[in-house]
Amino acid sequence: MSEVKQEVIRYPASRIVDVAKALSGDVRVRILEALGDRPMSVSQLAEALGVAQPTISINVQMLEQADIVVSSQGANREKICSVTTRSILLELPAKPGDGLNRTEEIQMPIGMYSQCSVQPTCGLANRDGAIIGSSDDPRAFYMPERVDASLLWFSDAGFVEYLFPNPLPPGVELDELRLTAEICSEAPSFRTEWPSDVTVTINGLPVGTWTSPGDFGDRKGKLTPERWKSGTEYGQLTQWSVTAEGSSVNGAPASDTMLSALSLAYNKPIVVRFEVRENAANRRGLNLFGASFGDHPTDIVLSFIRRMQQ
Repeated sequence: MSEVKQEVIRYPASRIVDVAKALSGDVRVRILEALGDRPMSVSQLAEALGVAQPTISINVQMLEQADIVVSSQGANREKICSVTTRSILLELPAKPGDGLNRTEEIQMPIGMYSQCSVQPTCGLANRDGAIIGSSDDPRAFYMPERVDASLLWFSDAGFVEYLFPNPLPPGVELDELRLTAEICSEAPSFRTEWPSDVTVTINGLPVGTWTSPGDFGDRKGKLTPERWKSGTEYGQLTQWSVTAEGSSVNGAPASDTMLSALSLAYNKPIVVRFEVRENAANRRGLNLFGASFGDHPTDIVLSFIRRMQQ
């Protein structure tokens, strides 16, 4: 069986890091050598290279992510690997931002807040559903174990605040700053009709207020661990966005705050706060979900969507 390979694959500057990582390991180079003449299965590669099959699978995946190797399903559902090319062309970056993807994302674990103000009912749970510290004890929010939190909650008014790095170098034009998180209100146990006004500020400026309709525990969260039996199960994936024209929540206009007002700087952190304010019409706290709780396998995500030059 022979495969038709492209003569040359051309990679833009934004793919240099991916390709470099894929080619930087001895095992991956040996995999490419073995696939030089013919496709091979993962088990054949493991036997030919004298390397454990799980190790081959991991390294093949890295080559696939760089589009240097492709895989198909063979007989007995075995994975068959082949190279896509024998030559690659890398475009070197020529100006700031060329080496970046159009969208750069930073995922922040929910327990990595820099400041907080909470009151009972409150608490944190790790990815296994175990309580960190003690429930309804604000001191738990200052324990080192908080970094492992995959669910946090507080009632009434309060906030959690995060510091994000800015991945864009000076001079790179930004089209949109987008924040995504899974959130719901906080009630004792749960209440599906329990609205709470959750306001996001970035660098101290209001981006928008989203009214969570309730605290959801009417079914099991898709990712929520089985041992968790404390009411809240999932939230709603909510998105705040800031552009040159203003800010929005889930696509609806929400604030006059524009990108230019945020004073984003390469060497300064971006301060993101989730808050239920003292003067909120619906002051019923919040639940914030991490990648191992709720319905969505994501932590807090800050996305930098930049202008692409033609």
